[in-house]
Amino acid sequence: MKLTLKVWRQKNVQDKGRFENYEVSDVSKDMSFLELFDVLNERLINEGKEPIAFDHDCREGICGACSMYINGRAHGPWEQTTTCQLHMRAYNDGDTIVVEPWRAAAFPVIKDLTVDRSAFDRIIQAGGYISVNTGNAVDANAIPIEKHDADMAFAAAACIGCGACVAACKNSSAMLFTSAKVSQLALLPQGHPERTSRAEDMVMQMDKEGFGSCTNTGACEAECPKGISISNIARMNREFFSAGFTS
Repeated sequence: MKLTLKVWRQKNVQDKGRFENYEVSDVSKDMSFLELFDVLNERLINEGKEPIAFDHDCREGICGACSMYINGRAHGPWEQTTTCQLHMRAYNDGDTIVVEPWRAAAFPVIKDLTVDRSAFDRIIQAGGYISVNTGNAVDANAIPIEKHDADMAFAAAACIGCGACVAACKNSSAMLFTSAKVSQLALLPQGHPERTSRAEDMVMQMDKEGFGSCTNTGACEAECPKGISISNIARMNREFFSAGFTS
């Protein structure tokens, strides 16, 4: 296939940035989207030009580093798929593909398609932890947990923190991410000691980072590569209000 890539180029956070067009030929339908960028970058390097900066790590759909906004959708057109698992058979010969970084004030552009997502780390640091007694590991069946609660906690813990929810939201809200991290602990007895402060601390940090508010459009759930449910947002709101009464 022959494709036209319209890629956002930006030197740093102070640079205004602009789109640049690249023609890429001999694209195999079996390539992943990141392999396409590998081929393009190799050509740019051979031509003595600056390669396109983008994030990646595992390339197995686990880490969430491959954050790209592709033709107006976070991670591209396939549902519940990260960019690294998106393959070029999703496109046709002659297509034009527009690739941008996440657009959010809380995710400043470092360079080209790479953004600073450390705001998520600071939200986790604010309350995404549990009390741990040192010593030997506790037996797995020492604390009985109902299967329904365990399943919901596992589903919330599937969040990889990629930021697609923020990129998809018209308000750049981080409510889906934050609520998933609150839920995975609130649903389990191990998370109860910090329960009264966790939601308050994490929501306060989220607001401090400059993320927008949630207006329940559901775009975050629709674009999440792991299918995190917006029911977690309702749970976090309950945790937040309950913490306000108890504190």
